[in-house]
Amino acid sequence: MISQLNADSIRAPITGPTRDQLDSLEVFSEIESTNSYLMQQPPPPPGRYRVALAEHQTAGRGRQENRWHSPRSTGVCLSLSYTFASSPESLPCLTLAIGVGVIEALEKLGARGIGLKWPNDLIVRDGKLGGILTEVRSPARDGELTAVIGIGINYDLRSIPDSEAIATTVGHATSLADCMNGMPSRSTVSTALIEGVFRTLTEFEADGFGRFERAWERFDWLRGQRIVVDGSGDPVAGICQGIDSDGALVVQTGTGRQRVTSGNVGFSHPSIGRTNGTRRGM
Repeated sequence: MISQLNADSIRAPITGPTRDQLDSLEVFSEIESTNSYLMQQPPPPPGRYRVALAEHQTAGRGRQENRWHSPRSTGVCLSLSYTFASSPESLPCLTLAIGVGVIEALEKLGARGIGLKWPNDLIVRDGKLGGILTEVRSPARDGELTAVIGIGINYDLRSIPDSEAIATTVGHATSLADCMNGMPSRSTVSTALIEGVFRTLTEFEADGFGRFERAWERFDWLRGQRIVVDGSGDPVAGICQGIDSDGALVVQTGTGRQRVTSGNVGFSHPSIGRTNGTRRGM
């Protein structure tokens, strides 16, 4: 049986600046959306952050207002609000940087084989492990900017009947139980994610996207795959060649190289994943 999240158990292991800059950490049995909740709260002062977690979200949201559904207590639903002293120049890359930070945090717990699907999905064994939702609040003071980062991770779906049939944008759902030997508690996973995301935010604020751009290649699940990107204009179809320094997706099409800054990525072949082996975050 999966234990319930406990705020004290999550907070206690946090040390150093991550502990010093934490304004609040709340755990809800049920809430509409942890992101929506933090978006409605006063923004933390620059350099400080707040955290909200939930056992169950009744209106969890993903990118482009897609619903994020996770059975009660089978995942980690976490949101963190952080205030930048000034808006980062590479703000459009923030979600990509958070993705790198999340995988690095999970790898420290022993997770292996996690990839990133541009721009915000976490992938294991060609199935969706989780996703990231970044929202920005209008600044309360000149120059400041508050970002609310939502992270949804499937912790263990083995007890869910037909969990392989849970539909996602990449075909099916996976969980941490599919990429770890010896499962840490959900509270331990939550602590690791909080530390990893806060570290990513402070590094991103100080140094920009550069380090994360280099790390992205190691986790890039789409690179080398034949994809179709649907956006506001005509679909872009071709071979994914990774990302540019500004976070744009690069696609080699029949007419040349194209950059995509927004859109939904699908696949031009009915089988998802490479025939020559999927890139893994190892």
